[in-house]
Amino acid sequence: MQNLHTVETLDFEKSKIFNVSEVLEYVPNSVVIKTLIRKTTGNVSAVSFDSGKTLEERTSPFDTFIQIIEGTAEVLIDGKPFALETGHSIIIPAHSRNAIIAKERFKMISTVIKSGYEDVS
Repeated sequence: MQNLHTVETLDFEKSKIFNVSEVLEYVPNSVVIKTLIRKTTGNVSAVSFDSGKTLEERTSPFDTFIQIIEGTAEVLIDGKPFALETGHSIIIPAHSRNAIIAKERFKMISTVIKSGYEDVS
């Protein structure tokens, strides 16, 4: 069973510098999600994975931008593995099967933009 702790953190002070890696902790045997910005047009979340944890395969109707800010991760997109290291980014296309795997613990930023899909039929 996967432990998933979601921490809704919508009270970050605007126009103030902060270090995402420092406000996002690792929790043993868990995936921690802190929402930095949540709007109807999309959201930005910081996520930490303990070693061995996985966000199980799923699909999203929107593109998702992933940026690794600490450690290494494996991202599966439609069954194809991508190895990402600190500083690497990837865009998971809308409607693609995807999973995120932590072979070691890591932190990432996930950005989903929901606007611009109105014209797609």
